[in-house]
Amino acid sequence: MLRLLWNLSIRVRLFLRTYMPTNILLNALRTRRGLKWGVPAMLIAAPYLLGAWLLTVWIADGGPGWLNLLVLLFIWNALKFLVNGPITLVILIRAGLAERRDRRLVERESAAYAAGDDLPVLTATRL
Repeated sequence: MLRLLWNLSIRVRLFLRTYMPTNILLNALRTRRGLKWGVPAMLIAAPYLLGAWLLTVWIADGGPGWLNLLVLLFIWNALKFLVNGPITLVILIRAGLAERRDRRLVERESAAYAAGDDLPVLTATRL
């Protein structure tokens, strides 16, 4: 039974990550090219929150109760974009520092090679 639930949750997660528009956009923002757009993408949360507010006004004025599901969906999507912004900023800073460290290492090795010195030997690497 546990295996069935586990497999079902994996399939649902795969379906949502593959076909839902906000998840597709968030996956694109988590690539190296998309990291720089993480913070501006936080602005996408504003229309979602506006839509949720409009739906709650409509529900309060006598609209159908099933619209509460859409309110929850809009708030959930807004929170995903709001949380993703700072996360992509931290990942972008870490990637920039790693690229800068690699660039300095390559420059140091090429300078040592051009001078005819022995190349530095790394005894341990830090991940």
